[in-house]
Amino acid sequence: MALFSKLGNYKNFGLLIIRIGLGIMFIYHGFPMLMGGVKSWEGVGAAMKYVGIHFWPVVWGFLAAAVDTFGGFLLIIGLQFRPVCILLVINLIVAALFHLRTGGGLGEAAHAIEDCIMFAGLLFVGPGKYSVDKK
Repeated sequence: MALFSKLGNYKNFGLLIIRIGLGIMFIYHGFPMLMGGVKSWEGVGAAMKYVGIHFWPVVWGFLAAAVDTFGGFLLIIGLQFRPVCILLVINLIVAALFHLRTGGGLGEAAHAIEDCIMFAGLLFVGPGKYSVDKK
C-alpha cells in the first residue's frame, strides 16, 4: 500500500518510540518496588525460588527493582542498551515463571513473556541511531 511504503525509512524513529515507551513503563513499574524497601525487595526476590535459587531474596528483589528502574532510564537514552536488554530478559523470565508456577497461568504470565520477547528481539536490533550508543 502506497501510504505505508515510505515508513521503512523511519526505522530509527520507530526504535526510539519503542525505547521511550518501554523505558517509561519499566520506570513506572520498577520505581515503587525500589522505594518499597526491604519488605518489598524480599517479596519480589522470593520469586527466585522458581529458578532454584533460595538464598538472598532481599538482594535479588533489590536488583530486580533496580534493573527495572535504572534499566528503563538507560533504555530511554539508549545507553548500554544490549546489556540492559539481557538483564531485563532475565528479570522477565523469572517473572513469567513466577506467574506460571503460582497458578496464574498464561494469562498472568503473558505480559512478562511478551516483554521478554520484545527485549530478546531488541538485543539483536540495537538501539538505533537516536541513542547514546548509536552505531
